[in-house]
Amino acid sequence: MMVSLMPVSRIPGPDARDRLASLTGLRFWAALVVVLYHLSRQTGELPWISDLTWYGRSGVTFFFVLSGFVLAWTYEGKSVPPVVFFWRRFARIWPLLAVSVIASVAVWRVLGSEISLRGVAATLGLVNAWTPAHEYLVGGNPAAWSLSDEAWFYLLFPLLMTVPLLRSARGRAWCAVALCAASVAVWTSGALFGDSAVRVWALDYFPPTRTVQFVLGVVVGLAVKRGWRPPVRLSGAITLVLAGHLALIPWSRAVPDSFWYSPYSASQLLSAPLFALLVAAAAAADLEGRRTGLGGPWMIRLGHWSFAWYLFHEIVIRALVGHLGRPHTHEGTLKLWLLVLGISLVVAAMAYHWVEHPLERLLRRAGPGGKAIPRRSDGTSSGSGGPLSTAPGPASTAPER
Repeated sequence: MMVSLMPVSRIPGPDARDRLASLTGLRFWAALVVVLYHLSRQTGELPWISDLTWYGRSGVTFFFVLSGFVLAWTYEGKSVPPVVFFWRRFARIWPLLAVSVIASVAVWRVLGSEISLRGVAATLGLVNAWTPAHEYLVGGNPAAWSLSDEAWFYLLFPLLMTVPLLRSARGRAWCAVALCAASVAVWTSGALFGDSAVRVWALDYFPPTRTVQFVLGVVVGLAVKRGWRPPVRLSGAITLVLAGHLALIPWSRAVPDSFWYSPYSASQLLSAPLFALLVAAAAAADLEGRRTGLGGPWMIRLGHWSFAWYLFHEIVIRALVGHLGRPHTHEGTLKLWLLVLGISLVVAAMAYHWVEHPLERLLRRAGPGGKAIPRRSDGTSSGSGGPLSTAPGPASTAPER
């Protein structure tokens, strides 16, 4: 089976994938929200910032939607053998995952924490999100559960691209409506779980549950590639996303996270349509040549570091809190926050330039289809290394109770 759909007219000019730089900039902001989420819950809260990012784990949803959008945009109209597609995705995510697991296990050993070898093996095998057992979900690197979900998405993607319903504008529209409704249905299904721990796993970790978000991204990516444009501009989409997160603040004060209708799961499951709109609006702005403030050199650089940042930031938090302790004042919390942000970004930059990017290039050249990948003037592989080359999005551990 080949990853392909019916050929469509191409956008003239340079490689269209490199024109959507704003999506790379958005990756950084989504990663930042997740980092602030972890800082608030693991080091201490700061006024206003923690209120807004207390449910920043929704950044995972953003990246799942973005992943579907980018893969659909990149592979639509192309014929790529599944073995080549799977190898490219493995080269994209696994080398840095392995390095982050080594670093995470080393920090746990220094701190004297117990380590589950089965959890480490499940993490490296990209299957740890398929069980609610805590030792598997946090084994190796707690952030890596989302890569287990991404691996599942990659297995589904070649089949998704052959679905006839996605070949027409009307079919895609119906699919988008159905997927938005499915997001609500999944959230309300939380009422069926008596055990809150099982509910958190089933709604927030379990790969089939998260598939709704990925498929929504695929549908929107195909629609934008074939000429559809969202009804709002980027500024309007950003406003809607911010409004949705602001609404979580009074909601969180009224409903404990232990209830199924709390904002915790809602922030991740109900935000998918808003994020799909945001991604589509950013892509449309780039295609129309409008400046967004997200595609500058530093935004691109930070966006490229975002995968490494998400894999390593929680490890840095754990190491510093274990060494320095948890602060008891806002001033101490602010200092620790700044220290974590600075160190984790430096670690992310080094990991990207010394591990992630070179190993991906090496594996892609050595694996299936490697000889057929043309080289560009910047040394990267066409179809992989540009601004649209997304990694699975930031992930996080279960909420602290």
